[in-house]
Amino acid sequence: MTVVINIVVSVGVIILLQLLGMLIFGLMTPYKDMDELKKGNVAVGLALGGKFISTALILGVAAYTNSSIWFMALWFAIGYVCLIAAYWLFELLTPTFKISEELVKGNVAVGIMLFSVYLGFAFAISSLII
Repeated sequence: MTVVINIVVSVGVIILLQLLGMLIFGLMTPYKDMDELKKGNVAVGLALGGKFISTALILGVAAYTNSSIWFMALWFAIGYVCLIAAYWLFELLTPTFKISEELVKGNVAVGIMLFSVYLGFAFAISSLII
């Protein structure tokens, strides 16, 4: 019975952290993700998908490598801060345009690149989680 309770609590915490991560990413953008998705903006959809997969990857590795929910949450927070830093680094390395403006314009190339940046950083970051 204790195992079942641990699994239920762990899954609940994972879902909560994933939602919290997506909420924070949503607050970082000057546009409303869901409004852009309703308009059919593929570029924003790609960026949002990259955020979701990347946070899930880091969260999954943090959950797999830590038996304590607190350590899992701590490693997720560290990894999540690194993902946010990756976004700002990408923004810094593209001084000729603003990422959020290009995404709102529907620039799919920027959406794909940002998706890839998130995913690449998530793989690299997750390898550091112990």
